[in-house]
Amino acid sequence: MAIRTILTVGDPALTKKCHPVTKFDEKLAGLLDDLKQTLAEANGLGLAAPQVGILRRAVVVVTDLDTGSMLELVNPEIIAQEGEQDGLEGCLSVPGKWGYVKRPQWVRVRAQDRDGNWFETEGSDVVARCFCHELSHLDGHLYTELTDRLYTSEELDAMAGEEEQA
Repeated sequence: MAIRTILTVGDPALTKKCHPVTKFDEKLAGLLDDLKQTLAEANGLGLAAPQVGILRRAVVVVTDLDTGSMLELVNPEIIAQEGEQDGLEGCLSVPGKWGYVKRPQWVRVRAQDRDGNWFETEGSDVVARCFCHELSHLDGHLYTELTDRLYTSEELDAMAGEEEQA
């Protein structure tokens, strides 16, 4: 396992559509292990293969905020969604910036595991947001395309301070 460099906005790999995974081998297992270690080190909630320069349809997502447990999704697709939530989103590839993004409240995802077995999983709230965010990376899209404005941490702190005073 190795910690990989996370690409940042402006890198062309982040705007490319990823290829499906067709080989379920040690190379894929190594990529998934590296994604998990890199995500843990970066203290993020999700990481997609193109964020480390690999144009394959593979992501890892934190599914339990208390334990930090991660789910590997290979060739994932959203097969159902319900509701709507509007909330702040950030990205390891867009460091120091956040924006408000509308996402489904709940999603169901169909994916393969590292051995090629198909399964379905679902998530709501922040997990649904993470699924949508990471799967967008696989099609070359960043959350910045869905927000009207990007905020710095200083701006968010100032907004929180104003809310406390009100």
